[in-house]
Amino acid sequence: MIQQTDFFFEGGRSGVLLIHGLTGTPMEMRLLGKGLNRAGFTVHGMQLAGHCGNVEDLLATGWRDWYASVEKAADEMLEKVDHLFVGGLSMGALLALKLAADRPQQVAGVGVYGATFRYDGWSIPWAARLSFMLPLLKKLGIGRNFSFMEQPPYGIRDERLRAQVSTAMLSGDSAAAGLPGNPWYSLAEMYHLAAEVRSQLRQVTAPCLVAHASEDDVASLKNAELVMREVSAPAELLLLEDSYHMITIDRERRTLIDRSAAFFDDIAASNGTQRIAA
Repeated sequence: MIQQTDFFFEGGRSGVLLIHGLTGTPMEMRLLGKGLNRAGFTVHGMQLAGHCGNVEDLLATGWRDWYASVEKAADEMLEKVDHLFVGGLSMGALLALKLAADRPQQVAGVGVYGATFRYDGWSIPWAARLSFMLPLLKKLGIGRNFSFMEQPPYGIRDERLRAQVSTAMLSGDSAAAGLPGNPWYSLAEMYHLAAEVRSQLRQVTAPCLVAHASEDDVASLKNAELVMREVSAPAELLLLEDSYHMITIDRERRTLIDRSAAFFDDIAASNGTQRIAA
């Protein structure tokens, strides 16, 4: 059964929509959300379709369902704020970029956190690095019941936090820490999304804060470099030296909060007027 774990923090007329990653949960965005709310932003940490339940719940959805839930959350947010910012972690960063590409008049700025077009970080086993082939296997009907299980360090450099998250994840509490593995078919959907977003990067005209761990264990810096190179918008790169993939909860989360708040504040101040035209 899917549990509802999204959160909403009311603040000012600038709002941030936060999007978690594949097999993840809004909990991985909550500390960032609280920090942005303390800085004056209205924040909604949304829950992607099919997430925070079991594997079958996730397999019943694909990337178009995930993106549809992002669009719905954005529409609801636009009723409450004058400036809409969107930030996503891992696959959530791809969904944030797609929203910015599709809605250039509505999205004022993007937080691109640990963008993952390919799983090519240093902790990814070589077999899993071939996961870009999964769309073909799915098309052939092969591997529906297979998953790539999460491996230490689980995207977290802080050892105490890592132990807490891995215990919750491996205990089956998907609402708190996400699923312990990535189903092959869901990964195939993510690669379809990645191809779609990569083809749209030139359409991203909203300024981007591209934050990435310099030693990301899940997605190498090549993913961030792709965004920096391809988007049409001004893009600022924030490299985090003491974190792994889950930069929204790891050791430098306060740096990420402060830089994100300042980045979004500057955009809102320079825009002045509402940027929510249809």
